[in-house]
Amino acid sequence: MTIKVMVVDDSAFMRKIISDILKDDRDIEVPWTARNGQDALEKLKYVNPDIITLDIEMPVMDGITTLREIVEKYSTPVVMLSSLTVDGAESTIKALEIGAIDFITKPTGIFDLNKKEERVKLIEKVKVASKINRNSKGYISSAKPKNIYKSFTLDKSKELEFVIAIGTSTGGPKALQSVIPQIPADINGSILVVQHMPEGFTKSLATRLDSMSNIRVKEAEDGEKLIRGYCYIAPGNHHLTVHEEKDGITLRLNQNPSVSGHRPSVDVMMDSVAAIKSLKKVAIIMTGMGSDGANGMKKISDTGGFTVAQDEDSSVVFGMPKAAINNGSVNKILPLNEISNEIMNILGV
Repeated sequence: MTIKVMVVDDSAFMRKIISDILKDDRDIEVPWTARNGQDALEKLKYVNPDIITLDIEMPVMDGITTLREIVEKYSTPVVMLSSLTVDGAESTIKALEIGAIDFITKPTGIFDLNKKEERVKLIEKVKVASKINRNSKGYISSAKPKNIYKSFTLDKSKELEFVIAIGTSTGGPKALQSVIPQIPADINGSILVVQHMPEGFTKSLATRLDSMSNIRVKEAEDGEKLIRGYCYIAPGNHHLTVHEEKDGITLRLNQNPSVSGHRPSVDVMMDSVAAIKSLKKVAIIMTGMGSDGANGMKKISDTGGFTVAQDEDSSVVFGMPKAAINNGSVNKILPLNEISNEIMNILGV
């Protein structure tokens, strides 16, 4: 089945280049383009694309405003094109929160556009978006930000008892917003998260989650110690691992080769968690394409950890949870809205 795409960008040059890249794939057609959000919304009254690629920064009507309209009026999956700037990263996280399925960083020039890796990435993102579960609760609903007042004083001297490892990809930022903000501040554990996302965007994701949550959410830094009541997001382009040392559990970052095409890799993070002997372990795999995390879940399960997979109905893409379920490593399969309660039940909160 041919995937019909609408390309929305204020640059005629970018519209042509993106269209040409997508049309290189025999399964994709680009029958429509639009020069800004207003133009796109007008055309959507008469045409029904399978996927929309949407630039964030446009005159007349920007991508965020346009996305809100599309999400409200249509069920068409949207892939955002984002600039590699701080503002671009913040806008991208906002777009994912509103309902964009995924994003790709906007190439900065013709040489970047012609890189095979960039071309393949754009085509893959569009193909993945075309396969999403449009009825999933993870796609159609959004966690509401809480009014959080972080005036509590966390007793860092209390013993750390649990480490919770979470892996996710496509649909993950929104899924994380349904889990992390529900966790109480004074939990007796630390949370590690690998979200497949490029460098520069994970910091904005951590900042956004932190603003919504009771626990402290931050981008992981090399050499810092695990602290109870903290959630650490693996930085884009870096693997995240944990190691037992005399004075506690230490976080380490590295740029070793990608694993299954990913850096950060869920498997790399979970493998290191499986080796921890001084803490109780919980592993959670959520929405995402592919199988990253399945092997890590198995290792955590084999070393006595408790494992949870997001169910198919609430997953935007059921690839990663399905792979973990299929290799027999999952203790419990849960809808997205029950995962935070399960964490609290396990931790005895």
